[in-house]
Amino acid sequence: MIAPLAAEAVPAAIALWAAAGLTRPWNDPLADAHRALAGPASTILACHAGGRLVGTVMVGHDGHRGWVYYLAVADDCRRAGHGRALMAAALDWLRAAGMPRLNLMVRTGNDAVLGFYEALGFRVADVQVLQQDL
Repeated sequence: MIAPLAAEAVPAAIALWAAAGLTRPWNDPLADAHRALAGPASTILACHAGGRLVGTVMVGHDGHRGWVYYLAVADDCRRAGHGRALMAAALDWLRAAGMPRLNLMVRTGNDAVLGFYEALGFRVADVQVLQQDL
């Protein structure tokens, strides 16, 4: 079952993100979760199985493009279709918001994740991501 993440499940989502290796010291996942849940242009979708949180995807848009972050599935639940289902739900959410395209970022060298997205029909875009801390 996939539905918006309840606010009280944020700690479990953060634990899932940490176990999946998605958190970084320079990003506060608690602040990320609260921003996503509070914003009208973003949410976190949660996948539950057997009453347990087994996957999440943070999805949002800037009014022009959709973005996905924190796609995570519990180690013992991988290869059961939860990641595909979460991405399908994220795409549906973005389509309903009128977004024409979804962008996402994968860290360099994360070949298994790149393979997952390529199997879902994603392609490498000829762009470079630049950033500046605020």
